[in-house]
Amino acid sequence: MSSESEPKTSEPGVWVFKNGVMRLVENPGSEQMSTVRWKALMHTPSGKVVSSYSALESELRALGWERYYEDPALLQFHKRGSLDLISLPSDFSHFASVHMYDIVIKNRDSFRVVDF
Repeated sequence: MSSESEPKTSEPGVWVFKNGVMRLVENPGSEQMSTVRWKALMHTPSGKVVSSYSALESELRALGWERYYEDPALLQFHKRGSLDLISLPSDFSHFASVHMYDIVIKNRDSFRVVDF
């Protein structure tokens, strides 16, 4: 007789993207929205939330990032003199927290992910 038990998984919530901001709905079936957490990419020197790819591209260019145009499904940026590459979905509505954190890691003094 084996006593195998299935691993318990807990779903932390659902990520929802709206108006350039990510939010985590921890209990999507709940009527209360008190558990909603929004995530946004903030340009630290200006204190502005990045709300479009054009705004993001402008800030990345100012930091020395160059845009690659090879793949139309992606926005890609490379910084000369480094091996770093930032790859983003071409549709800003698919810009997720994983992309935000990738940008932050590669530009620590210029961006951060904030609760919004």
